[in-house]
Amino acid sequence: MIAPAPPPPGATTDGEPAGQARLQRISLRNRVTLLAAMCVAGAVALVSLGAFFTVRDSLYEQLDDGLLRRAVEAEAGPLITSPAGLQGVPVAFYSAANLQISVLYPNGAELAPSKRPPSGPLELAVAQGKLPKSIRTDDATDTRIVAVPADNGALVMAQSLGPTKATLAQLSLVLVVIGGAGILLAAAAGTAVASAGLRPVQRLNAATERVALTGDLRPIPVSGDDELARLTTSFNDMLGALAESQERQRRLVADAGHELRTPLTSLRTNLELLMAAAQPGAPALSEQDREEMFEDVRGQITELSALVGDLVELAREDAPQAVHEPVELVDVVERALNRARRRAGPVEFDVRLQPWSMMGDATALERAVLNLLDNAAKWSRDGGTVRVGMYADGAGSVVLEVADSGPGIAEADRPHVFERFYRSSLARTLPGSGLGLSIVKQVAERHGGSVWAGAAPEGGALLRMILPGHVA
Repeated sequence: MIAPAPPPPGATTDGEPAGQARLQRISLRNRVTLLAAMCVAGAVALVSLGAFFTVRDSLYEQLDDGLLRRAVEAEAGPLITSPAGLQGVPVAFYSAANLQISVLYPNGAELAPSKRPPSGPLELAVAQGKLPKSIRTDDATDTRIVAVPADNGALVMAQSLGPTKATLAQLSLVLVVIGGAGILLAAAAGTAVASAGLRPVQRLNAATERVALTGDLRPIPVSGDDELARLTTSFNDMLGALAESQERQRRLVADAGHELRTPLTSLRTNLELLMAAAQPGAPALSEQDREEMFEDVRGQITELSALVGDLVELAREDAPQAVHEPVELVDVVERALNRARRRAGPVEFDVRLQPWSMMGDATALERAVLNLLDNAAKWSRDGGTVRVGMYADGAGSVVLEVADSGPGIAEADRPHVFERFYRSSLARTLPGSGLGLSIVKQVAERHGGSVWAGAAPEGGALLRMILPGHVA
């Protein structure tokens, strides 16, 4: 058996970089604090380095300028050429000023009052006239050395770098202290900003936990108009949609329970009577009564089947679905007409269609058109005619009209015919679940359309479904 290869350095067992995994375990507030501190630390470091090098260059430049000026002044004054006359000349002044001075001759000889400054090839080159001046740092003695031409040689002057470096050290300490304080202040400010900025996120988190635990879909208070406020508004919209969906589900379950109770009770009663009649010693049912009971059972089973089918279709229509399929509406209507004619009996269909294309769900549209046709055929008298028309309304929509030759819809019932389980007083004696037209309404609205109910010129009901699209 071959052992699995170890993960590469810096990666976890699932292939995720270890640093990224550790970062994801840090809370968002700490990440904001860390980011603020790192940004300020970077800015402080850049500013501190810039300030340090600027001050250092300025101090060295001032030191060099001062040494050169004093060297030129000393060279312009009386120069001592023999050790006998060293006392009382400007050399003593420069020595008192923490300066070292000497005269270097072209042959390498050097004359100094007490402590001779370090001399090297550069200073000798100035004494020999090969260079106009020289400036350098002697690391061994930690001094800054300048040399300028003088009579018969070069005047060499040196000054200790100790005071300058002490000043730079103090500056470094000050920059470090101020930078550290700035970083701590930035971390504190980042924590405060993160806490204030993430407060709406914490409310969102608390709301989601409340929804998960209690199912309470109350909206969250919104304050301000920033991105987090818009996020809260979007979350409230989601809660509203969820509450509406739950309310639709509750209504559907309540209405379905109400509609199912009557046929189930009747079916149960008939079955109990048939079972009781089959028991030994029970009074026998006449053949006519038995046949009527069987006919009632068959009718109730048919009614239950239709009701369950409509409920399934209605639940499917309630679910959000993407509408993106090109549909030729004439083909949809013709397929629905073929199905309606097979079960319409002696009812005729007068059809006038206009080509029309749209984006939608062909199956749902066919079901909606079939429900309109079945409803019209149910209310039409034997030998009657159902008029089916489809025409553009001139506003980018198509109108599908279905008119029957029945008694029509009472004006008081028209606003309610598309509601779930609504049945007028005339319809309660006829088969049906009261869901067919509500499915038509949902299909139309899901496709961006609408429905309308009125009176047909023939005297029956006129139902319209308006859908968007364009002429094919």
